[in-house]
Amino acid sequence: MEFEQIGYAVADGVATITLSQPDKLNAFTGRMMVEMIAAFDLVDADDDVRAVIVTGAGRAFCAGADLSAGGATFDYADAGADSPVGPKGELRYGVERARDGGGRLTLRIFQCLKPVIAAINGAAVGIGATMTLPMDIRVASETARFGFVFARRGIVPEAASSWFLPRVVGISQALEWCYSGRVFDAAEAKAGGLVKEVVPADALLARATRIAREIADNTAPVSIALTRQMMWRGLGYQHPMEAHRVDSRAILSRGRSGDAREGVTSFLEKRAPAYPDRVSADMPDFFPWWEEPAYR
Repeated sequence: MEFEQIGYAVADGVATITLSQPDKLNAFTGRMMVEMIAAFDLVDADDDVRAVIVTGAGRAFCAGADLSAGGATFDYADAGADSPVGPKGELRYGVERARDGGGRLTLRIFQCLKPVIAAINGAAVGIGATMTLPMDIRVASETARFGFVFARRGIVPEAASSWFLPRVVGISQALEWCYSGRVFDAAEAKAGGLVKEVVPADALLARATRIAREIADNTAPVSIALTRQMMWRGLGYQHPMEAHRVDSRAILSRGRSGDAREGVTSFLEKRAPAYPDRVSADMPDFFPWWEEPAYR
């Protein structure tokens, strides 16, 4: 599809997705959601992409939902024939349009097979903050600001953040930020575990790119795809035996792969690896394991 509200570029194995409505502080819209989901589809389909950076154009990362509709911003009563609000005001929770748009995006990021790095260059408020939670590594500019402001707008945390945020920063910190709805700076975000590090604004993209390059230049793409899903999905396991089952399958199948032979050989020969396997063609036969009844 043709992108209007984001930028998408690939260079040297790293895809960069740029929220690109700088005159509106990259406010999140339905169109932006669709475009970002499409961009992550491109990422997963392209074996040349080894890592992803998400950032914002201008002085904001994403200042939250587009509030141009005023008080009706979060009211779906005029959504047409498939509206989640019926003619008598009844709520139709089961229709597709009832799904939270931010959650549709974060679930797509959660499913991604490539590492995702957030380069948070400015304000990241509301969905601007919650969309980063399923990203793997968050690096912030010194000018970044964060806010889980939902209670101050009369709504609740969205984008599946009630699942992601406590797992990223712990339940107490997650509740304090959501209860207060206050905006806080990058130093507090780092202290609370929301971001990995804080860097000067002019060094942000370079730092994110160095992290991406470390992955792209040294690791096996199938191993990374499996590791990402093993880690994220393991957060929901009730017992370590569930992780052991998946680990055992992965070690057994990947141990016989060309990647494993190349990984060991290149290490012994003290040279850069050239991994032969590709995510598009060489994922193991037990993937995706979470679709098996035992893992549902």
